[in-house]
Amino acid sequence: MRILVVEDEHRIANSIKKGLELENYAVDVAYTGNEGFDLASTEDYDLILLDLLLPEMDGITLCTNLRKNKIHTPVLILTAKGQIQDKVTGLDSGADDYLTKPFSFEELLARVRALSRRPKTALAEILNVGDLQLNTRLYHTTRGAKQIRLTKKEFSLLEYLMRNAGKILKKDQIVTHVWDYDADILPNTVEVYIKNLRNKIDVPFKNPLIHTVRGFGYKIGGI
Repeated sequence: MRILVVEDEHRIANSIKKGLELENYAVDVAYTGNEGFDLASTEDYDLILLDLLLPEMDGITLCTNLRKNKIHTPVLILTAKGQIQDKVTGLDSGADDYLTKPFSFEELLARVRALSRRPKTALAEILNVGDLQLNTRLYHTTRGAKQIRLTKKEFSLLEYLMRNAGKILKKDQIVTHVWDYDADILPNTVEVYIKNLRNKIDVPFKNPLIHTVRGFGYKIGGI
């Protein structure tokens, strides 16, 4: 799951980014409204965490403009403005939820999970492809009766493949959803991680699940 944090307070933004990355999310950060709008308009995110008091473009304007441009990425507003009218204005601008500062990180995570479970995002907590199961809440992966230990990035890659089971995913799609915008990605990074995944979830078993579609990309499941 890829999240955009739009927050002008660097300490808060970087703290949120670090915490979310520890929970296996890929996170980009924008420190101004214009930068946040540009990223949200051109990149594919699963969720936007949005401060209201931003330089260049305030959060309400940013959210309103996204909705005007038919960008329906879920938006969770994070702000110190906690009056009822502030919340009403934020939600009426197109936001999906509202969290008042200061907040606990545990509550933020709960809100993130709740938004990811909404039907329009279709993000199930338990994914299955054949006898392979991935629990995104517990970070637990099994195939058959065997538990499989994955690194955080391997887990994120497998989650993205399984959420798109049967679909051919190009390398640039995988990079966009699994790695941060500023990540240092080498040309063979995806191939290396796919090979590592195969060694763990395919090689020890009879039937391979990850397939290379030459000239196009990769997919999991099917033939």
